Amino acid sequence: MTTALSPEHSSKDSAKEENYSSSCYISHNDFEFCGYSLKIARIMGAKLGVSAYVWDAGVALCQYFEKNNISFTGKKVIELGSGTGIVGILATLLGGDVTMTDKPNVLKQIEKNVSVNVPTACSHRLKVRPLIWGENHTTFPTDYDFILGSDIVYSSVTYPALLETLRYLANQGTTIYLCSEIRKRNGSPSFHEERLPQYFNCQVVDRLEDKDITLYKMTKINTSPGDELPSSNRNLLVTEPDTGIQPASLSSSH
Repeated sequence: MTTALSPEHSSKDSAKEENYSSSCYISHNDFEFCGYSLKIARIMGAKLGVSAYVWDAGVALCQYFEKNNISFTGKKVIELGSGTGIVGILATLLGGDVTMTDKPNVLKQIEKNVSVNVPTACSHRLKVRPLIWGENHTTFPTDYDFILGSDIVYSSVTYPALLETLRYLANQGTTIYLCSEIRKRNGSPSFHEERLPQYFNCQVVDRLEDKDITLYKMTKINTSPGDELPSSNRNLLVTEPDTGIQPASLSSSH
């Protein structure tokens, strides 16, 4: 199994020459999956929050693709909360027609990593677009073969909007891979075990017990037309946002 390289394999570069703030710097981490060597940049000090890290759940999802010889050739893929872009980049290299999404201020980091890791011959199969869950999701198509998400279930404040977005984007033929570190303090166990199963068939296909990471493979449950998440219920899962999470293995590499 491929594992994330240890912090000593990371490097730091000044970000000044790339028109970032003088307080920013770029930290790099090297990975290898499915025969591809990836150099992933993380823009530190740019107020990207959790998006400025490579999370173990993202690494675990890439490892799953490798272990199971997953191919996305000829498939239409969208990734939610791309962050550094490591998962979406690998999906592109594995043949997918991939749309990588995140908040507008994160896109520059994704685009930097795409430019370094995706050959020109593959670039026509990759798009980077802003997506705010629960707001502009309806501007996206609904014919995706795969929806990917890694460690995007981290704040209960976002759960209703995430659920609304997943339900909109998925069709009856869509496969969703959702890889999450399960954290009791933010209500993620109930979101995965109680809320998602109301709308999706959920199957655990991989688990890293030592890191509390679970990979779910999901498909949409057939519902009646117009059966949308009622606006009155969108805040049912909202509690205080969790602000104490830290990258499980790469927090010391910046």
